[in-house]
Parts: sequence; structure tokens; C-alpha cells
Amino acid sequence: MFGKISLTILLIYYCLSIVSTNHYKADWTSIDKRPLPEWFDEAKIGIFIHWGVFSVPSFGTEWFWHSWSSHYKSYDEFMKKNYRPDFTYADFAKDFTTELFDPIEWASIFNKSGARYVVLTSKHHEGYTLWPSNYSFNWNAKDVGPNKDLVGELATAIRNVSLRFGLYHSLFEWYNPLYLRDKKNNFRTDDFVKSKIRPEMEELVNAYHPDVLWSDGEWEAPDTYWKSTDFLAWLYNESPVKDRVVVNDRWGKGTLCKHGGYFTCQDRYNPGVLQTRKWENAMTLDKQSWGFRREAILEDYLTIEELIYTLVKTISCGGNILINVGPTKYGKLVPIFEERLEQLGSWLQINGEAIYETKPWHRQNDSIASNVWYTQRGGDTVYAITLGYPKNGTIILGDVHYDQIESIQLLGTDKRVRISPIKATHNETVIEFPDLNPNDKPRYAFTFKIHYKQ
Repeated sequence: MFGKISLTILLIYYCLSIVSTNHYKADWTSIDKRPLPEWFDEAKIGIFIHWGVFSVPSFGTEWFWHSWSSHYKSYDEFMKKNYRPDFTYADFAKDFTTELFDPIEWASIFNKSGARYVVLTSKHHEGYTLWPSNYSFNWNAKDVGPNKDLVGELATAIRNVSLRFGLYHSLFEWYNPLYLRDKKNNFRTDDFVKSKIRPEMEELVNAYHPDVLWSDGEWEAPDTYWKSTDFLAWLYNESPVKDRVVVNDRWGKGTLCKHGGYFTCQDRYNPGVLQTRKWENAMTLDKQSWGFRREAILEDYLTIEELIYTLVKTISCGGNILINVGPTKYGKLVPIFEERLEQLGSWLQINGEAIYETKPWHRQNDSIASNVWYTQRGGDTVYAITLGYPKNGTIILGDVHYDQIESIQLLGTDKRVRISPIKATHNETVIEFPDLNPNDKPRYAFTFKIHYKQ
């Protein structure tokens, strides 16, 4: 017994040594070779939170300041109608009160949704930080507005329910004088990066130990201006999260869908086909905005069917899904967001084994049943997820061969599932849904667990 235990300890030590001795150079060739921590692919589902000073006007989108400064008509009219003529965007900050913010409540909602990680906007393009940053004087949640460390409070609550915690961080800031000066100099100077962005990102990592660092705002300047590879080499080699942190691909103009950790490629990216690299579909429950907006109507929100269909297609093609909600200025998730997340969690309680820790199958979308998407677990279990209940109670699977099936089960019920071959070819499989009571049917999408013969 002692020998087995000693051998196990030795192997663990050896594996940890391999990880810790990996050294990444400050160039993309080296950075791009870093393996993606396994937890991320296994987690599949995350929650995105867009929250900041833009949550005060809560009109249009989270780009309110930029749109208003650009004199978009609807924003000019909104401000003229509701605010005094000399009102500035900075004046909104005192009303970012978050007085009803309960991080424990948020963590409970996210946990019940079935999500495995949460990503909070620590700082959007407006430059306002949700933590008491030493590099954002009087433009942070401790100095003006809620007088709280919102990042710290939520990080603690999220980890207390065993979810992973990540942080979104915008590289650029629309109206920061240092950034505007560097931009005017065609980014030949980098005072903004040296005095603001680099120390700010290190502060964020050292203070909150994020499992995800979701970079954004990269598109105006090259990665050489942002010193991105140098920062990522520090993150992977020296930071307190070097062995577990996951990053995306937004690290400078031209890096999107090309360099970094996993790819996002564009907002709401959902290619519908298998990708060669791990990717994430960052999308919104509000079809038009990432931040909360008061003028939204019911039709602007995804239905639960639309959400689950998006999730299934994403996971089948090897992606993760990051589902965005926008809280109010006073710190609540409006009921429509809470309802969607609760509905998602109920569906995952039945069908989650077809999602978490699965891998793409050799087919993603069935060749005959276009509303069927596949995942797999191990070498002999395939999940066929059908989006909606078929009108005639049967589906034809063109890529599941009848003579190779050991057994088939509809997740969530013990009732018998009948299958038969298509007589013309004896390759495809016809599945008859079992008789379900009315309460079973509105489950949005159904999963058939298929065991193949060994």
C-alpha cells in the first residue's frame, strides 16, 4: 500500500513539475502553443455580465457614451428630454448605486442555470472600473457610485457555489486623454499602455485570480502597442493563475480568430460547423444589447427555445456558450433574465449529460434530420439532440446506423423507445418517440442517448 501511495505522489509531483517548467516566450509562436486548460472545454456554459455606468441611462446599448458623443439622433433626443443641458456622462456615475445588489442571490441564480463559469465586466470601454483600481482615480466603484468593490464581492459569492470566476477587461478607453494622445501619434507612443493598461491588468489578476481573462477593445491598435505577448508571457509564466487561466483572442488589431487562447472571432459567433480550434459563442439574451436597456420589449429577448437551440448547435460544433445578462443600475437581474436562466437549468438537469464534458461527434448536424445535432461521450455513446417535438412522433436519423445500435434511451423518461431501419437502405434509423404526458412535451429539445455495439 505504501508503495502505491508513494508512486502516486511521485507521479503527481512529476506532472506538476512539467506544468511549472513550461516557459512561454513573448511571441505568438510560443504563446499559441500553450495548451488550453481542460476545465474550460468541459464546462461548456458560462454567464456573461455587462454592468457599469452605462446601466444608469440604460438606453440603447452599453455604448451609450460613444453613441451620445457621436450625436446619434435617438440619444440626443433622449438626453434633451430627460436631462439638463450641461449634463455629462460622468454625472451618471453617482446614480450607479447598486443598492439592491446581492452577490449571493446572483450566484444562486447562475448556479441554478447550469452554468459552470461567470465572466463579469471589470471595465468596459468607458474606463470605469468595478473594483477600487489604483489606476482609475475617482472613476471606479469604490470612489464614486456604489462605494463598493463589486468585483471582489461577486468573486467571493461565485466561488462559494463552486463556479469559476472570470473577468472581462477592455484594453482601450474611448475618451482617456492618454489613449487619445497615443492614437493621435498613430500608436508610436504607448504612454497609455505603460501607465494605465499594463499595471491595471496585473493589478486585476493579482487581486482577484480570475480563471478567465476576457480581453476586448483591441481593434484600433496592433498587439505590439498593447504589449500583448509580453503580458501573456507574464500571465502564463509568473502570475498566480498561470496554470489554470484561460484567455480569448482579442489582443490587438488582427489577432481576432488568429491568436490567443480560445477564439471568439466576432460577437455572437456560431459558425454551425466544427472548428479546428476551441471557440466560444459570446451572445446575449437581449438580441440588441449587452447592457440592460429600459426600452426593450418582450420580442427583443430570446425565447427559451431559441436559447437552447443556440446552445445545442454551439456545443455540437465544439464551442462553449457565454450567455450575457445586463443587470440594472440598482443591482437586480430583471425577471425575464432570471426566468430564461431558470428554464435553461431545468432543461440541463435532464439533458446535461449530453452537454457537459462531451466532445463533437464525426457528424454535427444530421444529414436527414436537420433539427438534430450530435455530441458524444467516450467511444460508444452518442447523443442525438432534436430541437422540438416532431409532429408525427418520429424522426429519421441519417447518420445513426440501425445495425450498430446496442440500445437507445430518451433522457428524462424510462419509457420504451422504438427504433427500426429504413427498409430501402437498412443504414438510417427511424426513432419513435414514447408516449409522453402533456407535462413532458414542452421541454424545448429532446435527447436520445445511443449506445453503440462494442
